[in-house]
Amino acid sequence: MNAPAHAQPPARRALRREQLSEEVAAHLRTAITSGQLRPGTFIRLDETAASLGVSITPVREALLTLRGEGMVQLEPHRGHVVLPLSQGDIEDIFWLQATIAKELAASAVEHITDEQIEALVALNDDLARAVDAADVDAVLNAEFAFHRAFNRSAERIKLAWFLLHATRYTPSLVYAADPVWGAEAVAHHTKLIEALRERAVDAVVELAEWQFTDGARRLTDMLKNSGMWD
Repeated sequence: MNAPAHAQPPARRALRREQLSEEVAAHLRTAITSGQLRPGTFIRLDETAASLGVSITPVREALLTLRGEGMVQLEPHRGHVVLPLSQGDIEDIFWLQATIAKELAASAVEHITDEQIEALVALNDDLARAVDAADVDAVLNAEFAFHRAFNRSAERIKLAWFLLHATRYTPSLVYAADPVWGAEAVAHHTKLIEALRERAVDAVVELAEWQFTDGARRLTDMLKNSGMWD
């Protein structure tokens, strides 16, 4: 008997469910690190599933992931509750990102080609246009594309992969929605490109580190002003 034309193979269904759970985890992770979900807040399976337009299963799997990351805790008979996020946690997250980024930056100076530098110029132009248009999604995509190209030029694929996963704990939407940050990001990228052209290792490393120290400061200030740590 033939399967219905619309039926999906088990492997494809499992892959789609895994993608959904990752997307839900990313959404909740951003909500926690940006202070939208405060410590002590209970995350309801049915409410979260309904708000995201998914079934309960990927939400349950996402919460299991976040439990492993120490972002939520399961309280018997009550559900998953958001754990405290301290200023020290923010500092640790960005310290790790900056440490990896500096290694990649130093390697990028050694390996990047003139063609790759010109590609960064084009990507930075894309970011500038997105910032001017106040298109948050386009800003997110352009910023990601710029740093992916820069990190890949270092030819240290595993290290770039570690940085990609470390940046999951950065609420990128907070920055992308800020036009002041957007303009400064474009200017910062321009300086980085010029330092790469000059093969100035110290300057490139310093500029790479600045991105994360600036990100930590902005997020810390935002959370303080929101009363997160009152």
